[in-house]
Amino acid sequence: MSAQAIGSARDSRGQTQSQPLFSLFEENVELLLALVTLIFLLVGWIGGSLTQILPIWGIVVCAIVAYGAGGYSGFIGALGEMRRGKLDIDFLMIAAAIGAALIGEWEEGALLLFLFTLSGALEEFAMDRTRQAIQSLSELRPDTAQRLHDGREVTIPVTRLVLDDLVLVRPGERLPVDGCVTQGRSSIDQSPITGESIPVMKGVGSQVFAGTINGGGVLEVRVTKVAADSTLSKIITLVEEAREDTVPAQRFIDRFSGPYTWAVIGMTILAILIPVLFANEPFSQTFYRAMTLLVVASPCALVISTPASILSAIAAAARRGMLFKGGIYLEKLAQVRIAAFDKTGTLTHGRPVVTDIRRLNGHSEEELLVLAASAEKYSEHHLAQAILNKAQEQQVQIEEPSHFEAIAGQGVRATFQRNIGIDHGSTGGEERIYVGNDKLFKEMALVLPEEVTKVGRELQQQGKTAVLIVRHQVGTPVSEAKPVGFVAVADTVRDDAAANIAALRQQGIEHIAMLTGDNQDVASVIANDLEIDDVYSELLPDQKVAVLRKLQSEGETFMVGDGVNDAPALAVAGVGIAMGGSGTDAALETADLVLMGDRLSNLPFAIRLSRQAQRIVKQNVFFSILVMLTLIILTIIVPIFWTSFHLPLPVGVVGHEGSTLLVVANGLRLLRLSDD
Repeated sequence: MSAQAIGSARDSRGQTQSQPLFSLFEENVELLLALVTLIFLLVGWIGGSLTQILPIWGIVVCAIVAYGAGGYSGFIGALGEMRRGKLDIDFLMIAAAIGAALIGEWEEGALLLFLFTLSGALEEFAMDRTRQAIQSLSELRPDTAQRLHDGREVTIPVTRLVLDDLVLVRPGERLPVDGCVTQGRSSIDQSPITGESIPVMKGVGSQVFAGTINGGGVLEVRVTKVAADSTLSKIITLVEEAREDTVPAQRFIDRFSGPYTWAVIGMTILAILIPVLFANEPFSQTFYRAMTLLVVASPCALVISTPASILSAIAAAARRGMLFKGGIYLEKLAQVRIAAFDKTGTLTHGRPVVTDIRRLNGHSEEELLVLAASAEKYSEHHLAQAILNKAQEQQVQIEEPSHFEAIAGQGVRATFQRNIGIDHGSTGGEERIYVGNDKLFKEMALVLPEEVTKVGRELQQQGKTAVLIVRHQVGTPVSEAKPVGFVAVADTVRDDAAANIAALRQQGIEHIAMLTGDNQDVASVIANDLEIDDVYSELLPDQKVAVLRKLQSEGETFMVGDGVNDAPALAVAGVGIAMGGSGTDAALETADLVLMGDRLSNLPFAIRLSRQAQRIVKQNVFFSILVMLTLIILTIIVPIFWTSFHLPLPVGVVGHEGSTLLVVANGLRLLRLSDD
C-alpha cells in the first residue's frame, strides 16, 4: 500500500479522513519523538552491544538520531529558559544524557531521553483531553442559521444574528443560538451543555441553548443572546481560563524547581570534586556516580504531579456539565465544610406556580380561575403569570376586560361589561373584579368576614402568597362585594433538592444555611422541608455578604446562587457556585464554579471529585519525593558505608522516569471518575 493510502482513506462520501494512528502522532509530536528515540535506541543497542553486526558508524548514527529525537523538546525548553537566565528540569535531563554519553553509556542516556519524552507525551495527552473538549465544544454551534424574515427563510452566518431575531430549527439540527421557543414543541438533547443524558421536552416559552440538538419537532426560536454571549461561548471561555490557572501546590512547585535545579547542579559538581580531590577515587567512577545523581535528583515526577491531576479533574467535571474557572477552586472545594444556598432559582424552580384554589360562597374552581385570570390578563406581575399559566393548563375561557388597572403593591382591578363566569345571583350589568392582598381591600374599606381572613392566614403560614378574588357589581355599595375565593401561589422546591442536601451531608458538609430576600414564613417552610440548619430571610445583597463573611469565618464555605443580587455574596464565598442555566450574567462571571443545566445533583459529585483530586495530588507529591530521595540516598549516601555498592545508571533512569510515568497515570485516573 502506498504512503498516501496509509496516510488517508476515503469515507463513503468521498471525504478525506486521517487514519487514527497518523492523526495520533500528528496531534502529539512528543509521542512521535519518543517512538523514534526508542526505535534507534533498540537498533543501536541490539545491533552493537548484543549482536555486534552493526558497524561503529551505524551505532554512532543510531545514537545521534536517538539523542536528537529524545532531546529535541528538552533542548528547546532549556534553551528558552537559559536565555531568561534560568535553569530548569529540561536542562538537568539534557546534561544527564550528555554525561551518560561521555562515560560511554549512550544507551542509558538515550533511555533517559526516551522516558523523559514519553512522560512529556503523556502530560501533553492529559492537556489535549481538555483542548479536545474545547475544540469539540467550538464545533457544536452551526456556522449558519435559518432566519425568518417577512415570512421567508434566509440563511445567514450565526454571527450576524441579533437580539429578537427569529430562527427556524428543523428536526435533527443543532440550535445556532441561545433563545426562547416561540412556536413548536420538541425534545432537545442538551447533553453537550448540561450533561443531561435524557432529552428534555421544550415548548413555547422554554429556554434553549446553542449547540444542543433538536429532536423530532420544528421549532421557532427568538434570539435572546448573540453568538458571542451564548452559554456555549461562555463554556469555551471558562474552560480555556481554567487550563491557564494553577493551584497553590503547583505554584509552590514551580517556584521550588528553579532553586532546586541549581542545588542539583551544585551537588553534582561536589560529587565530582570531593572524591577526586580527597578520596583518590578514579575519575571515571566518580563521574559515573555524579551523572547518576544528576538523573535521579531531577524532580520531573514532582513537577508534573499536580498539573496531571488537576487538568484531568477539570476535564472530568466539564464532561458532567460543571465548569471550574481554575484549579485553585477545585482545591478550595475539597476543604469546604459549610454550604450556603440562595433560595429562589436555586433550591426552588424560581417560577411561581398556583398551588391552591380555595373556593368561597359556592363558587366553583373553574369560575374562580376564570375571574382571576381574566382580571390578571394584562398584568406583568409574576403572580399574574402563574395564574394565567394555570388557566391555560386548565383550558378555561379568559374574558376581555374593558378597563384594567394595576395597583402597585396591592393587586389589580379589572372592569367587565357584563357578569363573567358562572352567575351566582348577580343582577347583570357592569362588573368589577379585584385580585389582591390585604392592603387592596383595606384601601377599599371592605370588611372581610373572619372565616375569609382565616383561610388567607392559613395559606400564608404554609409559605404561600395568597391573593383574594372579589367580585363587585358596579353601582352597588362596596360592602356588597362578594369574596369568591383565594388563589395561592408559591415557588416550588426543586424535586431533587432534598436528596441533594442529604447527599451533601454524606459528603461531610457539616452546616447548611439558606439566604433569601423572601419573608420569614416562606423561607422557614422551605428550610423545614429540606432540613436546612439556618435560615437568613428578608436579606438585601449587602446583608447576604455580611452573612457569608460570618459563615466564612467559621470555616471554608461555598455559596450557590443565580441572580444579580447573589453576585456580591458569590464573590465573598470561598467558592462561589452559579446556576448556569437560569443564572444571570453577573452571577456567571462572578462564580468560581458554574453548574450548567442548573443540576444541583452535580454538587455532591463536584465535592467528591475535588477531594479525590486532592488525594491524588498528595499521593503523587509524596510518591515522587519518596522515589527521588530514595534514589539520591542509594546514589550518594549508601556507597559511603558500603563501598562496593554503586547504583547502576540504567536503574536510576528507570526509577526516575518510571515514577514520572506512574504519577501521570495516577492523575489520569480522575478522567474516569465522571463515568461513575
